Amino acid sequence: MPPAFTPAELSAGDALFNRPWQLLKSVPQLNFLPPADRHEVAFAGRSNVGKSSLLNALVGRRGLARTSNTPGRTQELNFFHAPGVDFFLVDMPGYGFAAAPKTKVEAWTKLVRDYLRGRPTLLRVLLLIDARHGLKSADADIMALMDDAAVSYQAVLTKTDKITPPHLLETLAALEAALATHPAAYARLLATSARSGSGIAELRAQIAVLAAAHQPATNRIRN
Repeated sequence: MPPAFTPAELSAGDALFNRPWQLLKSVPQLNFLPPADRHEVAFAGRSNVGKSSLLNALVGRRGLARTSNTPGRTQELNFFHAPGVDFFLVDMPGYGFAAAPKTKVEAWTKLVRDYLRGRPTLLRVLLLIDARHGLKSADADIMALMDDAAVSYQAVLTKTDKITPPHLLETLAALEAALATHPAAYARLLATSARSGSGIAELRAQIAVLAAAHQPATNRIRN
């Protein structure tokens, strides 16, 4: 089951995302990245895993991140920011299958890999896994890359409303066992559904806890 958070942590998560989050910029190449002057929390996952829908659920808005039923809609690194928050949220292009020309898929796959290898302010990657399918070979490739680059990542199940509670428990157990063999994987797992709202409060709290722990005491997230 998803881990428990304290009332204070849940409240901090609500405060963090009850803000006017906006798109700062879309980055097609690394030379267009914003200055590395603050931490970043990135969302990664296979094409059509539900990254954009989850981001919209986090901020309580439908239109922050563009959603589509067509895999491969997100083709750039999308940076989001909010007033009083000293870190970015980053929506990364999906990897694996995408309904786009091969050359475009290769370009944004390279962008993702180069960003993961070299961004010094990347605090953690939230690795989204479709609860219906579990880990796939494309996920294993990205996990190996992050292990080698010592990039901290945390698994977040998506679309949990589409499976039964017993199936969810089995999936969480299998994922926990698989991640235990990866040195850069963070142990705590989260299970979410953008459609039902399940696990959204916990994901908000997790990001708030993570952000607060990596900011100086004089520069906490401001209410």
